[in-house]
Amino acid sequence: MDNPTSDSAALVLDSVYRHYRSGGTRLDVLQGASLVLQPGEMVGLVAPSGAGKSTLLHIAGLLEHPQAGQVRVAGRDCTVLNEAERTRVRRSHIGFVYQFHHLLPEFSALDNVAMPMLIAGAGQKDARERATELLSQMGLGERVTHQPAELSGGEQQRVAVARALANAPRVLIADEPTGNLDPATSLAVFGSLLEATRKNGVAALVATHNLELIRFMDRVFTLGGGKLVRRD
Repeated sequence: MDNPTSDSAALVLDSVYRHYRSGGTRLDVLQGASLVLQPGEMVGLVAPSGAGKSTLLHIAGLLEHPQAGQVRVAGRDCTVLNEAERTRVRRSHIGFVYQFHHLLPEFSALDNVAMPMLIAGAGQKDARERATELLSQMGLGERVTHQPAELSGGEQQRVAVARALANAPRVLIADEPTGNLDPATSLAVFGSLLEATRKNGVAALVATHNLELIRFMDRVFTLGGGKLVRRD
């Protein structure tokens, strides 16, 4: 593993194990998976269906517990926290982007991005100013008042990326963030995601089936035998 004790790491998965039971059958999904993500780094995850990709992302995002091993976010061991504390860490340190944008249709792009900040206790003025800044970073400075139905698929996904960055997370978990887009739009949205990750110093773990995108990532891993294996 790449220096799992690094104090500078945004996310550390240290020998994570996870299995499930179905009837009398035990399915071992993760068997000692380890990974370190540094601030500003984008790491890709390419794995076939059923290999444990979603489980790994859920554990990294504190949505699911490992049965053994450790998950550290911004230096904090989250495997020993209760659910309320895990939720607080997740809200303040982790952003999520999914294949489908899940924007609130009745709200503008600006309000969709401001919402997580308002929920976290930010003032209306500060939340809207940061939302405007993030949308401008994503090339949507002229579209802030538009509702999702008035935006293209690529624009909607850019809004979703801006929303994921709203609370200045240390870690971004992205599950097929361009999987619902055509090739040209996919590349453009990914470019915006990469630029925003670098600019904001966020460590990003991106699962994708798009092999065109992995050449832009710092490192790329696959899952084999329940472990993360680096691709050359």
